[in-house]
Amino acid sequence: MGFSVNVRQSKTAIKVEVGDTILNAALKSGVQFPHGCQSGNCGACKSRLFSGDIQMSPYSEFALTKEEEESGLILACRSVPWSDCDLAYLEEDDLATFPIRELDCRVQKIEQYTHDIVRVCLDINSGGPFNFASGQYAKVSFDKFPSRDYSMANLPTDNFIEFHIRQISGGLTSTHANKKLVIGETVSLEGPFGVSYFRENHTGPLIAIGGGSGLAPIKSIVETALEKNRKRPIHLYFGARDTRDVYLESHFSNLANNHENFTYTCVLSEPKEHTKYRTGHLFEAVSNDFNSLDGAKAYLAGPPIMVETCVKELCDLGIRQEDCHADAFYTEAEKVELEVRK
Repeated sequence: MGFSVNVRQSKTAIKVEVGDTILNAALKSGVQFPHGCQSGNCGACKSRLFSGDIQMSPYSEFALTKEEEESGLILACRSVPWSDCDLAYLEEDDLATFPIRELDCRVQKIEQYTHDIVRVCLDINSGGPFNFASGQYAKVSFDKFPSRDYSMANLPTDNFIEFHIRQISGGLTSTHANKKLVIGETVSLEGPFGVSYFRENHTGPLIAIGGGSGLAPIKSIVETALEKNRKRPIHLYFGARDTRDVYLESHFSNLANNHENFTYTCVLSEPKEHTKYRTGHLFEAVSNDFNSLDGAKAYLAGPPIMVETCVKELCDLGIRQEDCHADAFYTEAEKVELEVRK
């Protein structure tokens, strides 16, 4: 008895005997599966599990972080399947390995973008340098408030760190950042984390979708992509509820004017009055603009329902699911609810 495991880079599925690991079975079957130590310490066999049940034996947190596991990544050398599975090992450009650092920072600039989103820029006092890939996030602690996850909005080459923080009803940390934060205040930061980062080796079209403050990592990704490749088509879709929730419009409009390969589209889902912007849902806008997105990569960040509906639409338009790099922004209350459901 055994289970069938589909490795998306292989033409045929492999059979994994009960108790055997996916990596071991793949190598015995002649599949050229990337690997190194085979003991859960290097991360070379890191893979994305799309469906199926597996159990992983102990491994090093340096090979697979908790955040990576929660996002659906596994180590093939430590994974024993308990059902048929579908997975893909990470390609070379899918691996971003930067040291996790603990930084002491200072608030350099505060700018109110909308009624509930503030831009916070930090200088690094100690613990640097801080290297990250566009699209990643950090755990940020203001004063004595609980740490929260915020995505970097700046370029990795910048000499400051930028976050866009939306005020959450009842949220102590976000309320402090929006209402009480002052220039010069000290801030603790740990990171980088996250696997929904920009893949530099891909040269095809890029679809970037951000909802609300999810525009932060998308901004970093888009600006990095424009810097790396001035010919690749890049399409940015920004979703907000109403006109008052729109920000950085002039910034992206200027980028569009200066880069003929870049387009910017703002979509409002609940406008209270007539608007110059497109209306409806983001997935509808993308669906109306493209007949096929085969060969493209997509980066998404924002509310969970927005991310889910857009990923489904993108896959229907021909983007492979493994080419949809999504970061759903859950509030702390939503995270608790998800844990209860488990």
